[in-house]
Amino acid sequence: MLNEITIGGLDFLAALFIFLLGLVALAVAVVFVIDITQTRDAIRHNYPVIGRFRGLFSTLGEFFRQYFFAMDREEMPFNRAEREWVYKSAAGKDNTLAFGSTKNIGVTGTPLFVNCPFPTLDEDATNAPPLCIGAGCREPYQAGSLINISGMSFGALSAPAVRALSRGAKLAGCWLNTGEGGLSSYHLEGGCDVVFQIGTAKYGVRRDDGGLDDGRLRAIADLPAVKMFEIKLSQGAKPGKGGILPAVKVTPEIAHIRGIPPGQASISPNRHPEIGNVAELLDFVAHVREVTGKPTGFKTVLSTYGWVEQLCEEIQRRGVDSAPDFITIDSADGGSGAAPMPLMDDVGLPVRETLPVVVDILTRYGLRGRVRVIASGKLITPAEVAWALCAGADFVASARGFMFALGCIQAMKCNRNTCPTGITTHNRHLQQGLNPVEKAIRVQKYAAKIHYGVGLIAHACGVAHPRALLRRHCRVVQPDGRTQSLDTLYPPVEPMAAYRGQTGDQDAP
Repeated sequence: MLNEITIGGLDFLAALFIFLLGLVALAVAVVFVIDITQTRDAIRHNYPVIGRFRGLFSTLGEFFRQYFFAMDREEMPFNRAEREWVYKSAAGKDNTLAFGSTKNIGVTGTPLFVNCPFPTLDEDATNAPPLCIGAGCREPYQAGSLINISGMSFGALSAPAVRALSRGAKLAGCWLNTGEGGLSSYHLEGGCDVVFQIGTAKYGVRRDDGGLDDGRLRAIADLPAVKMFEIKLSQGAKPGKGGILPAVKVTPEIAHIRGIPPGQASISPNRHPEIGNVAELLDFVAHVREVTGKPTGFKTVLSTYGWVEQLCEEIQRRGVDSAPDFITIDSADGGSGAAPMPLMDDVGLPVRETLPVVVDILTRYGLRGRVRVIASGKLITPAEVAWALCAGADFVASARGFMFALGCIQAMKCNRNTCPTGITTHNRHLQQGLNPVEKAIRVQKYAAKIHYGVGLIAHACGVAHPRALLRRHCRVVQPDGRTQSLDTLYPPVEPMAAYRGQTGDQDAP
């Protein structure tokens, strides 16, 4: 009898185990269907069920990271605190903090803003006024947004990512830079303002021999959405090296847009063959501006300043109308989908040094009112944007900030076509979790939070809007722990006597 009871009990436990296992299997199947059919979270869509553990681990990390994970401010190139700020901003969530900042404000080089004893009331504040770029062009551009989307090529980015950025830029009222990969229908889909970048390979406007095709250039300029043209000399992640698109990412569609063979690595020349000195740079700027009728400038990462002074001297010889309409200054710590490690790590200077120096050189030669300055490179939070405005920038352009807004998790797989969020891959399965309509709203919210945050800093400093921030509103931590005002580190510069009054036809910032 005892044996029969024992056997019966075991049978019941086995049946119960099978029943519970069936329930678990059913639950997993339901979760699988829910995850693969939703489009709000690319990780859960692309990796059903398993992808949910990322959210769980992220939540638990808040409690366990002090024992097992890096602290908030330790990771590179962007730390957890920076990424979480962007994620929450893009999601429209509360991103206020409690108890105290985890940021070490004693680190040399840290900018701190000078609050006014009588800050500006919100009702007295005004939005930052728009600035005109290329006032002397046939079609000048009135640009209002402080933060804009920096160059990211279709090819480096997926089609859904570009579509989301285009729609988001329209909602945010900012411009979208095409990057050097040419203009696609995805850039135009959202109806935003577009900046067409002319890279060293001239993708999208190239002749078969690699030279500039004026007919194709003119056709792009005829599109109302295209507002400006940016000649790319170099970028921070790989100064002295052209763009690199691995063969696995050169699809037939991308090859058609770029005008190159499909399935072959797309390697751009180290520089424009037509541009070997400052005179030829001004000639190229003038030619593009004449053909397009639209504001034309260039992008560069700096290591020396002598050639910038030579450029200004050549402009003065030719007349201020020959100046580029804008200069985009990229930082040595800028990002890219693929770059050689020696260039990524060790070549170029950071924008924190180069931006104020370039602004001062332009001022010294009486060109500051003529040439707009755009700062780029790892400026993804309100404090970093506010610093750039204090240093003299007119606008900030960010790529990785907007990638985080799209859902980038810093997986560092941009060059492998295996991006788990669908942003930098052409794998259709991985792209399915990136819904352009939903992600566009995140782009808009992130840009809005940048403007709001920079406005908070401006009002605390006692000025009416962010464009009124000056160098005296920012101090920088020195090696001895004390701070020094930015306007003593980079004292105010007056135009040289020979160039006073020759500021061109635009108002100085």
